[in-house]
Amino acid sequence: MQSRNYTYLLILAMLLWGGGWSALKILTQDLSVDVIVFWRFFIMSLSFLPILYFLKMPLKLSRANLKYVVGSSLLNIAFMFFSFMGIKYGFAGSGSVIITTLSPLMTFLLVAIVFRKRLANLQYFGLAIGLFGGAIMLELNDMALFWNSSNLYFLLCAIVWAALTLLSQHSQKHIHPIHFSFLIAVVASLFTFFYALPSDVLSVFSQGTKFWVAMIYLAVLGQSVATTIFFMASGKLGSEKTSSFMFLVPVFALFIAWLILDEPLQLHIVVGGIISMVAVFFINKKII
Repeated sequence: MQSRNYTYLLILAMLLWGGGWSALKILTQDLSVDVIVFWRFFIMSLSFLPILYFLKMPLKLSRANLKYVVGSSLLNIAFMFFSFMGIKYGFAGSGSVIITTLSPLMTFLLVAIVFRKRLANLQYFGLAIGLFGGAIMLELNDMALFWNSSNLYFLLCAIVWAALTLLSQHSQKHIHPIHFSFLIAVVASLFTFFYALPSDVLSVFSQGTKFWVAMIYLAVLGQSVATTIFFMASGKLGSEKTSSFMFLVPVFALFIAWLILDEPLQLHIVVGGIISMVAVFFINKKII
């Protein structure tokens, strides 16, 4: 497949990821978080089976990669819980912008703190800009508003995703990314099943078409298909170029949330998101 085709597929993947936030918003309207999270991971597990068959890659699980799978599964569950609660009481478009732009900043900050990595001056500058943009999006000028809004959940999502990113990066030394995503979904399904069981896990079958369209979209198109495209493109185009496409996610998410959910475009989210995107550019800029 030509590089141009991978570019088109990546744009499609970012569109699918962006639409996932509106799908999650629809799901929060009917059932509890524990039931939604279980079915999301369970359907995601099933959707990976044809992908694994098509790629013809034998699945291997060892003690070396088991710890990464279990740890990432728990982080994924936490991420889904926080994003569910944030989207339930906030806007899908706002959540997508805050989480997508702050996650790389939190990842970079986590690496600098945990591994005591010394940064270049330009990267410190980018990090400062990013934190300023995050403060605007999270409305930290009014702490009472922050603590009583969905923004706290969105911030927790960004922190959890940063930890998950680091864990996933180290896991690639032991296991293929697609196998990794599949096993995470399987393990997370097992964990969340027992948690959701007392909440009538079969209540999803009383839901209507709108619910199931959103659920299948989130679990299959917004996760399995988009993630597979992203990993395949990373191998062809390189991780740096591929990651740059993620700036399209908040753009698509805001537009879809406006189109489907009739959500307003909030000025502080747009301004803070743009500032944070600029910050990520400076952080990732190669130092000559």
